[in-house]
Amino acid sequence: MTTRVIDEVLFDDGDPPRLAGARCSGCGTVVFPRQDSCPKCSDGAMSPHVLAVSGHVWSWTLQAFAPKPPYRPPSGGHRPYHVGYVDLGEVLVEALLAVPRAEIRIGLPVRLTTVPAYRDEDGTEVLTFAFRPDLDGER
Repeated sequence: MTTRVIDEVLFDDGDPPRLAGARCSGCGTVVFPRQDSCPKCSDGAMSPHVLAVSGHVWSWTLQAFAPKPPYRPPSGGHRPYHVGYVDLGEVLVEALLAVPRAEIRIGLPVRLTTVPAYRDEDGTEVLTFAFRPDLDGER
């Protein structure tokens, strides 16, 4: 089966995939996704910056209804899913949370992963980033 990531710009070139942000050379602000100018200052240039792979759930909610386009539901239709902010230390990242309801909580240690988002018309499985529980982070 053929797979691809939902948007190459979101990831670095490594294996396994890591999220690609940017850091301001003037004030050190880190952003995700990458952008060309700093949201905090106008003094520095933005340079590529690979983000940490683990962090903690900062806040979360249940996405119970299908979002508006360009959202594409998975095969079988929309199913409720968790989404939230993950604190990676340098930056908060909004992400899908691949965490069962019984386990999800603010402060939960999580680790970057990829999950199926949908299938293209040609059958290619399109992957997106998400965060799953990080059992090693509990120590």
